[in-house]
Amino acid sequence: MYEAESGEISIAVAGDTIATRHWTMFREERFLKLREILHEADAVFANLETNIHRYLDGGHKPHDGGGTYLTTEPEILEDIKWLGINIMACGSSHADDYGPDTILKTIDYLDSAGIVHAGSGRHLGEARAPGFLETPRGRVGLVAATEGWSSRAGEQRRDTYGYPGTNGLRYREVHEVDAPTLEVLRRVGRELGWDQQRERGGSAASRPGSSTTYNLLGLTFTLAEDFATHSFANKSDVDENLRQVRFAKEFADYVIASLHCHQQGGSTYKTAQLRSGVEELADFAVDYAHDCIDAGADVFAGHGPQCQLGVEIYKNRPIFYGLGCFFHQLETLEYLPHEAYERFGLDDHATAFDFVNARYAGGKGGHPADPLQWEQAFAVCDFTPAGVKEIRIYPIELGFGKPRTMRGRPLLAEPDAGKRIIERTAGISKRYGTNVVYQDGIGVIRP
Repeated sequence: MYEAESGEISIAVAGDTIATRHWTMFREERFLKLREILHEADAVFANLETNIHRYLDGGHKPHDGGGTYLTTEPEILEDIKWLGINIMACGSSHADDYGPDTILKTIDYLDSAGIVHAGSGRHLGEARAPGFLETPRGRVGLVAATEGWSSRAGEQRRDTYGYPGTNGLRYREVHEVDAPTLEVLRRVGRELGWDQQRERGGSAASRPGSSTTYNLLGLTFTLAEDFATHSFANKSDVDENLRQVRFAKEFADYVIASLHCHQQGGSTYKTAQLRSGVEELADFAVDYAHDCIDAGADVFAGHGPQCQLGVEIYKNRPIFYGLGCFFHQLETLEYLPHEAYERFGLDDHATAFDFVNARYAGGKGGHPADPLQWEQAFAVCDFTPAGVKEIRIYPIELGFGKPRTMRGRPLLAEPDAGKRIIERTAGISKRYGTNVVYQDGIGVIRP
């Protein structure tokens, strides 16, 4: 009898991994215990939210408005493996920070390190293709996508090449507004001459809209009684990703479907003062999660908002809408390109510290000032042939308020923080009918 015939397997899932420093030398008990927990799982998934390359090895891709360009040097992959991570999504919104060549280098470095990956490729077909991890208790497949256009790979044709990039899941938004607001929007477009300009283009796709819809500055507004925003994934992108999920399921015993998504929605989208206060993903991402489970995925791993979101048990399979951050070593990058500095009016003599200090207002703005972005979690899912048997959610702290040299690396949370993290996850998960019980310092779900 093969060991995998039991149908039992343990899959750990963690969120965004922004790794810029080594960590194998650290010896805090709560850090080593975290490693021990991960090593007990058969498969350990995380999202690689950086590029793998050496600082100053080639140019970057200029981004409108600058931003943080992320680098993980190749040797740090050994630290990632040391921790237990063996399967990663590598097609995030930062995948093309240093251009298409670095997308290909990231793939090569992951291959050389023996870390299974999915989500980017030499063309769209490869970016959509699953990766497969061999474990003693079964084969695990991964299909990884990222929302939007920004780094999407190009499709190949019989007469043209593709283009390196990520498995981009495109979507559109429709903003519902009342009649007076729709008329104001129409007037803006009319009085500034934008409607006339689009009409001169001659394409039906460029025209302003119909009697109940209006397109302004790339946004679609439609007539309704109240205000709301709805989002819809591109059907062909969904269909092709689900084809890959079904393919992965035929070739693996268990499948993880991953989506890197920054777009959020729900009722708290209108009221939250901080990103960490928004508790749901956009409509299209929720629909996509359900579609992936319907197509055969056993785990849906969502990440991107860098905060913990809810857990749904759908057809006895877990959907993690937001796994938050696992490593967040964003503040100790050594080099950044010109556009990053230019964004904050910094000159050619500015250092990476000057950039960090300007971007986060000396630690008083952005994620350094938001405690919720430093209280995170990862999960371990135990499966039987019938589905998930138990989920254990381990709260972690990334060092809020600690010196920059210390923070960004996870430790199992202290009791007070751990209870707070699990209670927050439990509260958000209630909307999906999921019961998260705080027990022995962790959250437990038993469907």
